[in-house]
Amino acid sequence: MSNGEASRFVRLHVELVLEITDTGELTGAAMDHIGGDPALPEEERGQALETVKEDPAEALAHLVDPFDLVNAVPGTELAQASWSSEELTDYDPEAEWDAAEWDLADDAVER
Repeated sequence: MSNGEASRFVRLHVELVLEITDTGELTGAAMDHIGGDPALPEEERGQALETVKEDPAEALAHLVDPFDLVNAVPGTELAQASWSSEELTDYDPEAEWDAAEWDLADDAVER
């Protein structure tokens, strides 16, 4: 900003890798969530249910809400959010984590 003021908006990058330990439990929870979502139009509900039955990553995407990550942070209000999930076929849980591999090296904040 040219007037020396800092922007009020901050982009927070969060990268998570989750191990699905019980596909049936995950899928069931997603189906319950979809079935009980009053904001989801009926024509989209059937499609969403079929999608989560076929893809655990989609089931996870229906259960994770970025708002839940920040709603208790004082002095902030979520302005915009987007998220997605994908199955990782080349992930090695035994490998050492490397920020550069995730394109986070330049964004890392040391504490």
